[in-house]
Amino acid sequence: MNRRTFLATGVGLATTALAGCGAQGSAEPTGDFDVGMSTDAFRPATLTVEPGETVVWQNTSKQGHTVTAYEDEIPAGAEYFATGGFDSQSAAEAAWIDGTGGRLAQGDTYEHTFEVPGEYNYFCIPHETVGMAGVVTVVDSTPTE
Repeated sequence: MNRRTFLATGVGLATTALAGCGAQGSAEPTGDFDVGMSTDAFRPATLTVEPGETVVWQNTSKQGHTVTAYEDEIPAGAEYFATGGFDSQSAAEAAWIDGTGGRLAQGDTYEHTFEVPGEYNYFCIPHETVGMAGVVTVVDSTPTE
């Protein structure tokens, strides 16, 4: 079973079990994505994957968002990532300022495949000041001989 299917199934069961308990929605994704976006947060804010796995973000709010890697906070040799396909943090930030380049509207998705083990810190350009940031940690769990 793939991770998204597992998460969707587990969260669906948890949501059903908590119905009527006053919960205002789940912090975990409930669709075919790994990370959702609320008004001012990535949900979940941290995610652990293995090399070669693709992470899918979906804008689950009405606000426009970006997924923008902190260029100096990704592993050496790792591919830079940002919505809009920019190849640097400064290019992504300039495009946003010039006209919301890289914006994900409600329901839009973005995906990136992580190949190099390590921590990848990222943020949402328009909501960085309110702390909208996340971390993808890539851990190689292949047993060594």
